[in-house]
Amino acid sequence: MILSNVPRFALLSVASLGLVATACGADGSSSATTVADGGSIEVTMTDIAFDVSKVQVTKGSTVEFRFTNDGKVPHDAFVGDKAAQDEHEAEMAGTPEGHAHDMEGDGVTVQPGETEVLTYTFDEAGDIEIGCHQKGHYAAGMRLSVFVD
Repeated sequence: MILSNVPRFALLSVASLGLVATACGADGSSSATTVADGGSIEVTMTDIAFDVSKVQVTKGSTVEFRFTNDGKVPHDAFVGDKAAQDEHEAEMAGTPEGHAHDMEGDGVTVQPGETEVLTYTFDEAGDIEIGCHQKGHYAAGMRLSVFVD
């Protein structure tokens, strides 16, 4: 048999990875939380993470995001496509602490122990992100993907 020279632990490791990939989906991702028009979703912010990673909504839906900061530092949630996220990240790089400007209804800043609500209408189909742009957070992966179909 060809596999007789392969150590047993290696075969078990490969088999385990296959089960994980199957459980998470073919591309290694988990399924998105679907939010209906007029619905709301609770999102907990911890230091450099959102507890929800993917949300799916239908084009034209208005969704209420309730962000609760369980971390020790301020966090924010800014909604926009990749280009808007990159632009906002560049703007934030020039501010010493927190937001020095209004996010114009596209985001909220949440202090430790606080909850803020962001209501947003998804007018266009496509991939949108909600990112935290406090220094170093976005680069560390503090993002929530929103799929609008």
